[in-house]
Amino acid sequence: MTQTPPDGGPGAGDTPGARARTGLLVVGSFVGLLYLIEILNTALFHSLNRTFGLRPRSLDGILDILTFPLLHASLAHLMSNTLPLIIFGFLVFLSGRRVFITALAASWLASGMVVWLIGGASITVGASGLVFGLFSFLLVRGFFNRNWWQIALSVVLFLVYGGILFGVLPTVASFVSWQAHLGGAIGGVAAALLLSTRRLRALPAGR
Repeated sequence: MTQTPPDGGPGAGDTPGARARTGLLVVGSFVGLLYLIEILNTALFHSLNRTFGLRPRSLDGILDILTFPLLHASLAHLMSNTLPLIIFGFLVFLSGRRVFITALAASWLASGMVVWLIGGASITVGASGLVFGLFSFLLVRGFFNRNWWQIALSVVLFLVYGGILFGVLPTVASFVSWQAHLGGAIGGVAAALLLSTRRLRALPAGR
């Protein structure tokens, strides 16, 4: 029997190079899917946004939480999310598949729930909530884990991309869904806390 590390990190036969290749494949495939959906959506005059975009405080809009990050208002909108999504997603994936899935899912769900609860009257679409979630996860996980390498990475990322954090403020980002950004950031922090190595070590060992 083999054992998988509690943080979803490398197991037997896993190497940083193999993880990097898998991460590029997974994140690249997800972004490729977004572009395929955008091409179809453009051909349909973005009618998918009206059907699957997130409609705040509507009962059937709860299901839109599962679909709204897959849609975008335009190709330019998608392109603005592409590079940070690839960079942050790849860096998170280097910590393991389970870490990536947990951080992505928490960002996705928290972003959607905040938009559904306090979003404006318009329909919300876009993967920017995922971008903010993965970014916030990378920023705080090192402090939860007390890992100096992760903290150093978070400092570098903050210096390069820290300006995007203003996107959680309604007075600054009134023309975009700051609610999605805020929710994604909350989800990323929650995932970092949930996956904290200190917290996992404190849990009782399974039999």
